[in-house]
Amino acid sequence: MSSTSSTVERAFAAALYADSDAALDTGASLLAADPAADAELARRGEEFVAAAWRRGWQPADVVRLVRRELDDVHVRLVSELVLAEAARDRASRTPRWTAQLDELRGLDAEPGTSRPDRFQYATAALELYRLLLRLPSLEPLDAHVPSAPRAPGGGAAPRDTRMLTRIRALLAKAEATGFPEEAEALSAKAQELMARHSIDEALLAARTHAKDAPGACRIGVDPPYETAKAVLLDAVAGANRCRAVWNEALGFSTVVGFEPDLEAVELLYTSLLVQATAAMTKAEAAQRAGGRKRTKSFRQSFLAAYAHRIGDRLADAAEGQVTATEGEAAAAAGELLPVLAARDVAVTDETERMFPDTVTTRMRGVNDLAGWQEGAAAADRAQVRARPPLRRP
Repeated sequence: MSSTSSTVERAFAAALYADSDAALDTGASLLAADPAADAELARRGEEFVAAAWRRGWQPADVVRLVRRELDDVHVRLVSELVLAEAARDRASRTPRWTAQLDELRGLDAEPGTSRPDRFQYATAALELYRLLLRLPSLEPLDAHVPSAPRAPGGGAAPRDTRMLTRIRALLAKAEATGFPEEAEALSAKAQELMARHSIDEALLAARTHAKDAPGACRIGVDPPYETAKAVLLDAVAGANRCRAVWNEALGFSTVVGFEPDLEAVELLYTSLLVQATAAMTKAEAAQRAGGRKRTKSFRQSFLAAYAHRIGDRLADAAEGQVTATEGEAAAAAGELLPVLAARDVAVTDETERMFPDTVTTRMRGVNDLAGWQEGAAAADRAQVRARPPLRRP
């Protein structure tokens, strides 16, 4: 064993398997005193990252957990390790995985704080490695990677990235505007485009006999008030023919569905959460101006009511989203209904395969009447529209 490997091994033996600060200081001191050990320390970090992938984690999952449990210096360090490991990894990855790496590259390019001194850096590395070492196994998301729909000529049909970019832009404008009528028009148009995108993909897959299958993604559900946020995400997922399973301990929900619908869930959930937060802040300011000080219970009740009411609205919208009308639209609906039914069965089967044992969580701490009333009113104002009647592509 080389001296550098010996230093890293002794540091790991001292710090990684004990939770005390004294053990951490001992390990960090060993590493700080041996600059030649830096390369080996980084290599071992990449091994921890690769082990996380084998346990079902993805880049965004790891970074999200590190951000939740540790500090900015650890986030920057794990991002560097993920990107370094990706440069050496020749495994075939999904587009979603690649997008997560691209996002990390964007963060890595941003100006950050100066690098800590050797002892601080070694301490941060060991704290990070402790966390990575103890990551539990997750349900693999790539066991059944959805195949891309095939174009009539036999090649894979390109993803309509322009459509998704337009949807994101519409939702961003809806969240930013101070005019309700403009927000309504922008959000309604975004919902219409999401519906069309999903319908077109489903029909194309059916017509070209593509071996399409459900996939899954993980969406962060961050504190505070994470139970209400998880309920909101579940409502959005159900309205878009997906299923959501919340992992409270690790702070995310796994959403199972077909790729266009997964994208719609991510976009709509994020937009509704932004709208809810803005409405809650405004309503809370009015309450505090009137002399109220119980902001925590108000917020909890507000978001709980918002999630509950949004769920009702989305369910009502979902019931009428596939409507047969005259002529060609009726023919399109007749073609699409069996496709959607088959997809619903596939999503349910995949969810049950990934999560054979689930439990129902009850929402607690909802006891502020004013918060509930304000949250329900905000949900009624939120921009949610039923999907338009089908038109043949």
